[in-house]
Amino acid sequence: MASFSCSIWCSQMTLICIFLFMRLSSAGDPFKFLNFEVSYIDASPLGVSQQVIAINGKFPGPTLNVTTNDNVVVNVRNKLDEELLLHWSGVQQKKTSWQDGLPGTNCPIPPKWNWTYQFQVKDQIGSFFYFPSLNFQRASGGFGGITINNRDEIPIPFNFPDGDITIMIGDWYTRNHTSLRSTLLAGKDLGKPDGVLINGKGPYRYNDTIVPDGIDYETITVHPGKTYRIRVSNVGISTSLNFRIQNHNLLLAEAEGSYTVQQNYTSLDIHVGQSYSFLVTMDQNASSDYYIVASARFVNQSQWQRVTGVGILTYTNSKGKAHGPLPAPPQDEFDKTYSMNQARSIRWNVTASGARPNPQGSFRYGSINVTEIYVIQNKPPTTVDGKRRTTLNGVSFVNPKTPIRLADQYKLKGVYKLDFPTAPLTGPPKMETSVINGTFRGFMEVIFQNNDTKVHTYHMSGYAFFVVGMDYGVWSNNSRGTYNKWDGIARTTTQVFPGAWTAILVSLDNVGIWNLRTENLDSWYLGQETYIKVVNPEPTNKTELPIPDNALFCGQLNKLQKPQDISYATSIKGNASKFSYMLLLLVSTIFAVFQ
Repeated sequence: MASFSCSIWCSQMTLICIFLFMRLSSAGDPFKFLNFEVSYIDASPLGVSQQVIAINGKFPGPTLNVTTNDNVVVNVRNKLDEELLLHWSGVQQKKTSWQDGLPGTNCPIPPKWNWTYQFQVKDQIGSFFYFPSLNFQRASGGFGGITINNRDEIPIPFNFPDGDITIMIGDWYTRNHTSLRSTLLAGKDLGKPDGVLINGKGPYRYNDTIVPDGIDYETITVHPGKTYRIRVSNVGISTSLNFRIQNHNLLLAEAEGSYTVQQNYTSLDIHVGQSYSFLVTMDQNASSDYYIVASARFVNQSQWQRVTGVGILTYTNSKGKAHGPLPAPPQDEFDKTYSMNQARSIRWNVTASGARPNPQGSFRYGSINVTEIYVIQNKPPTTVDGKRRTTLNGVSFVNPKTPIRLADQYKLKGVYKLDFPTAPLTGPPKMETSVINGTFRGFMEVIFQNNDTKVHTYHMSGYAFFVVGMDYGVWSNNSRGTYNKWDGIARTTTQVFPGAWTAILVSLDNVGIWNLRTENLDSWYLGQETYIKVVNPEPTNKTELPIPDNALFCGQLNKLQKPQDISYATSIKGNASKFSYMLLLLVSTIFAVFQ
């Protein structure tokens, strides 16, 4: 009898839920609902069986495909044997630093628990990626693309492409992240990667001596005469990669949320953490397939031949397999300015609309007065308190057990210091939780000075910043005379070459706690990061949303965590949104039961 009553109730509720959900979701910005199950799977991308991190059984994970202003709801189930956070790199999380998925903002999701992220991709377009941000996990996978499409009413500055393709490239080790993590903690370098993956797969066997038999490789099928938007992200650990497609021009169209002045490249250097999208026209005769190549940069090519990713571009009318040597990388072994000049050539399309109708260039960043200046210097790894660590301005960052944003919410003392130095310290390096005190609606100038021997890519959460200058040598006040104050690209990462500097400008209009880090995973893991704290002196929900209902608690606030909070909690804001989301969950559950 109880079962029969439940069936009647469920049937009635299904109809009611569907009706109400349709009514509620018709108002305001759309919602996109996803479920991510994060687990280990066995794979052999380089011919050696290993454990990788998959999303919904896929490696790489599925592309998060949304549209400007969509509300994104991702329920994450952690089936790993260790804690997890997912970081939506490049998503600015306007008003919602609570959702950034980093240890400074969120407590981790314990094993076998789930947690629901909810954020809006407000006023954004472009190509980004997500990844696990804890415990060196990105070295084992767990990453996937993020595509934020323009709304229909906002024109894009090129003809609508015939297809959209996401490509994840990155260096790769046949050891998993726990082994690599142990190597770093033992004070050792990781050594040369074992290869480069393209969409989670190893190289096509272009050379029988270099590439062993039996490796699965990526194949992308295209139609002749069509133009595709190809989005490429370097999701690797520390290796800059040169990306190219044999016999095809790469017309650069967008970089991390900004439309660029369109320029053709035969190849482009893509540094760790960076994303670009190209328009590629399939204008060749298809006498054979074509190589897609991602090869290591700034290394001895003869010693790094195996560290090359090779995929295949095949036309539907292809007449045979790809053969012969790979297309050559830039021949700049003795010209250290080649890659820098290429980076300087990437400029903002000031007349194009971005996520909003007005032209991108209507924000005249070059005429805004700077209110705060930070010269941030890195160095090669050094010993701090007996441990091998990396530093920024002489500080090796230590993530607190209680996230910074949570500590502020509960007014905890002593969790961090708001004293990150504006210039390099002169004394010995130290390990501290030292944070930048940003001024709400201030305009910050940051100069990254790279005193390491390798390229570093720096990322700032919460914002797109303007890359206004870069050069070799030591930055000085006179360097401002070289700044591009008109069409410097606005993006979320920038490369800094060894022995060089890069300058950025950023408007601090997004309240929250925002991570500033190197994307080089080994250096990041050893302490090369900090956070920027931006507080509205007049607290209001208009500039930052309240703590989410499903917030996790840890560290000093661990006693506030209830064991069963996770399964049912969501972070939807607003009664209608929350109601529609719960209705959708109910409908989904009912359908799942009766299928």
